[in-house]
Amino acid sequence: MSELSLGETLRRLRGDAELSLRSLAEKTGFSASFLSQVENGQASPSIASMERIAAALGVTMGQVFDGVERANPLAAVVRTDARVTITSEWSKGRIESLGTSGAGGRLESVLVTLGPGGKSGTRPYSSEREEFALIVEGSVVLALAEHGRGEGDPEQEYILRSGDAVTIRAKVARRWQNLSRTPVKVVIVSAR
Repeated sequence: MSELSLGETLRRLRGDAELSLRSLAEKTGFSASFLSQVENGQASPSIASMERIAAALGVTMGQVFDGVERANPLAAVVRTDARVTITSEWSKGRIESLGTSGAGGRLESVLVTLGPGGKSGTRPYSSEREEFALIVEGSVVLALAEHGRGEGDPEQEYILRSGDAVTIRAKVARRWQNLSRTPVKVVIVSAR
């Protein structure tokens, strides 16, 4: 497994998008100072924050991984020991790329591991894409809220266990949280 330098990758993607730190800050709602700390490896954003930054850069989390993976035109084979990962100390989690979508590919898949007490973010966050998730190991709480709801609005919560699966509609806000004492592993697949 190789650890992706999130800061270097985000700096490169920001350069590709021809955005200043200030412009990216305006698009994400984060401060330019925080984004600079992320780029310099001095801050560890939550998983939800990583997704917000990627969306503001015009890419998906899968495309963040695409920058380091080589695409095979016939299949995307990723060996266990060759997975590229991003670690989020804030979320107490790790995201592993299970395969690049490559040229013309329409699926992105990641394995999210949340340690005990880990969560994807403080509040549910929405994705522009529909997602399918399979709980591979452990038990996790999935909180869902309608797009655009405020912080105090009610959420629907589901306790999902190993073998359970869920499909989440696009623009439905979601938050993953591990309330157990053991790690939880979730495979998430989304379409581009």
